[in-house]
Amino acid sequence: MIVRAPGKLVLSGAYAVLEGAPALVAAVDRYVLADPARPAALVTEEVQAAIDAGALDAAAWFDASALRSAAPEPPLASPGAPPREASRKLGLGSSAAILVATLAARAAAVLEARAAPGGQGAPAWDPRALFLDALAAHRRAQGGGSGVDVAASVYGGVLCCRLGPGGELDVAPHALPGGLVIEVFASDASARTSAMLERVRALAAREPEAHRALLGAAAEGARAAIEAADACTLVAALDRQVDALAELGDRSGAPIVTPALRRLRPAAAAEGAAIAPSGAGGGDVSLFVGGAPPSTAWLAAAREAGLERVPMSLGAPGVHVLDAAPPLPA
Repeated sequence: MIVRAPGKLVLSGAYAVLEGAPALVAAVDRYVLADPARPAALVTEEVQAAIDAGALDAAAWFDASALRSAAPEPPLASPGAPPREASRKLGLGSSAAILVATLAARAAAVLEARAAPGGQGAPAWDPRALFLDALAAHRRAQGGGSGVDVAASVYGGVLCCRLGPGGELDVAPHALPGGLVIEVFASDASARTSAMLERVRALAAREPEAHRALLGAAAEGARAAIEAADACTLVAALDRQVDALAELGDRSGAPIVTPALRRLRPAAAAEGAAIAPSGAGGGDVSLFVGGAPPSTAWLAAAREAGLERVPMSLGAPGVHVLDAAPPLPA
């Protein structure tokens, strides 16, 4: 039995979601595969946290390669230099997807062992219970966080997520405006989300008024994105957030909006589009959002800036058992 859980893209509400603003997150058709019949080759911190909490009896083998991108070879490797990784993370929420896939795979395996033959198509787990177990373990391992990536992996689709005062995460399906085009681009730069958040928290302690004002501006853009009824209005709402996040990054020393994105923003605006970081920013993946696909000229400028288009579709289904298991790597 193979279970797969999708990765995610944060479309709107990054950082501001931690202050109670709504966030838009979409599951993507790139998945973590988990097989409870195979021994785990690696136990992630999140999976270990679930085991420690009693939510998981054991780890499972998983393959998260679909949530990574091939790393370009350096032009000339120096003698004695350590080998480069064959791939790099894309910032698609792999840690959450690994955790969700593992929890679901182990639950399905237990139920399969107890059940009589037949009954295919019946739910193998309670999605709400799965979500709460994954959310608790993910936050324990990462020292907090909104949990929107966990929601996307469990429920799939496009979601509006709001963090409550007690830390509860309200999750509801959300319909994006018609005619919206979203293209995903990967960067050769990457940043650790926890490190970015740490710098932003340091700004909050050092300059609380500036931090509050900038997150307030980002939250206004996040609320406008939820209410947007057309692509043009959503683009404007994203641009407002990027303005605020760029200044937040400048003040905190966190490269939320990278130099490459700053250079590409005017050209995107000329095409009626926004170019925005997905999630915490700092590299990884960025989004071109508009009413039409990017022009050939814009794509050429993006390549020159070090961005590589990564094909994927938004709104993928949440964690599920594969009807026909694909061949797995040895």
